[in-house]
Amino acid sequence: MATEKTDVSSMELDDQITTDPKFSINVLQLLKSAQMQHGLRFGDYTRYRRYCTARLRRLYKSLKFTHGRGKYAKKSVTASTVTEVRFLHLVLYTAERAWSHAMEKRQLPDGPNARQRSYLIGRLRKAVKWATLFAELCAIKGDSRTSLEAEAYASFMKGNLLFEQDQNWDIALKSFKSARQAILFTKRELGKYGDLDNQVLCRERVEELEPSIRYCLHKIGESNLQASELVHIGEIEGPALDLFKAKLEAVMTEARTQQAASMTEFHWLGHRFPISNAKTRVSILKAQELEKELNERMEGALPAEKRLAVFDKIFTAYNEARGSIRSDLATAGSSENIKDDLSGLDKAIGAVLLQRTIERNQLLVSIAKSKLSKAQNEKVTKPEELVRLFDLLLQNTSDLSDLLSSGRDRKEEEVALIEECEIKELIFRAERCFFLAKSYSSAGKRTEAYSLFSFARSLAENALKKLRSATSRDQVTIKELETLYNNCRSNSCIEHAMGIMEHEKAPEDLSKKISTVSISGTDRKAEKFLIEKLDSYESAVGDSSTKVAPRIAAYQPSFQAIARSPIVLDLAYNSIDFPSIDNRMKQDKKGFISRLWR
Repeated sequence: MATEKTDVSSMELDDQITTDPKFSINVLQLLKSAQMQHGLRFGDYTRYRRYCTARLRRLYKSLKFTHGRGKYAKKSVTASTVTEVRFLHLVLYTAERAWSHAMEKRQLPDGPNARQRSYLIGRLRKAVKWATLFAELCAIKGDSRTSLEAEAYASFMKGNLLFEQDQNWDIALKSFKSARQAILFTKRELGKYGDLDNQVLCRERVEELEPSIRYCLHKIGESNLQASELVHIGEIEGPALDLFKAKLEAVMTEARTQQAASMTEFHWLGHRFPISNAKTRVSILKAQELEKELNERMEGALPAEKRLAVFDKIFTAYNEARGSIRSDLATAGSSENIKDDLSGLDKAIGAVLLQRTIERNQLLVSIAKSKLSKAQNEKVTKPEELVRLFDLLLQNTSDLSDLLSSGRDRKEEEVALIEECEIKELIFRAERCFFLAKSYSSAGKRTEAYSLFSFARSLAENALKKLRSATSRDQVTIKELETLYNNCRSNSCIEHAMGIMEHEKAPEDLSKKISTVSISGTDRKAEKFLIEKLDSYESAVGDSSTKVAPRIAAYQPSFQAIARSPIVLDLAYNSIDFPSIDNRMKQDKKGFISRLWR
């Protein structure tokens, strides 16, 4: 009997296991969609944390899994509790909320202090706890793919915690590697079913894990990477790399601080300015490293968007340096030598900042020029936008010339840079005039466009003469100016011809327009207004897909021809002889004396 009972119970257990439903969650796709739609596309962890909180509130309420209105009674999520897939979502979003809260603290402007960092690590521990629970529940209640992705998610969270704690790098490395292995296995399984979108997503996740793995290898000592070479590892964008980038920035700042100890002077156009403030040194060194990276990768290796991002970082570093210099100037006291050195250093960094601004605006001009021709799914650049960019370049060049001319003892390098600024100003004026003419041409103003094209040609010719007579001849710039000169000449001829054609065609067009004019309103469309067809029960609004105003009544009312009273001309007046009426007129009474003078 005992044996029969055992067999029966085992059969019931097998039936329960086979009939127990397996839930399926595309964890990577779900998280990617939630993160990109709710703040992490722009690194806004506060918004994402609030979304997770609101999502959890909705899940608790819809599952009727609340913790009570009065006294708090905690309800744990176990394998027996998970009766539908939303319970797994509950655990996953709880882990995401804790992780996003930790990342929010990591992105504070001055970095987390000791107390905030302790709270940050606590939130990461909470995220690891919930991610581990999620992986355990998915192993029991989920299918094989869900279990693999949940295991990768839990390993990634554990690696993040150890990564932030700066300890147990070998365990952190194992966690990141296990996450990568699980995702790779998922990608291989998806390949059997032809799910290309999720395969791409898996590949992106693997690429986001690679920098953290290489950094762990670097910290263990199994990699020959230098600290400066780690910057190129984190160029991949993604929420999984934000913690790595924060850690990398701290490492690079420490390396720059050590390197800046040997930096005592700033060299600029033959001048040497001493640097005493350590913060100023670090900022200048950071900007110089970014400039070196930009120059090394200028030959098309770095996309235009990446180069613009590097320029923004350079501006930030130099502005930080100028802020430190001006703070030192405010506290310098009455020492004239220190003030002169700090003022000279501020002028030098301001000049370098203006030079980089000109380079950045020239990059924007090249991007805008590449979009002048219409391309598919791409916004076309208007000539007015290029005119605005050249206005900025002219202003930058003028500011740089004024700054260089303000000094007393000018070096040869400064004089050469002033000459270069003058040539650039001529080039920018010619380019601006050319695109201004383009804008007038697109508006159909032929006379103005012809005049501006001719003026731009003369400006380009003057710039060519000055550039050829300069000491340093830039052949690339000379070729660009020659192309601009030829374009101005051809466009002026085109505008001249178009103007003549329009002038010859103008009387014919005018006669056609006049011939269609009517005061009776017969040129109006055949469609009637609503007020004219009140008995026909037809719509006056029109089709909803077209943007046409409703035809209700004409305003102002159209002119109508009306009858006029006849004009009477009295033609017989001049041929009638009228009788004399002198006898009816009043006679004047005159005296004796008046009669003598007749």
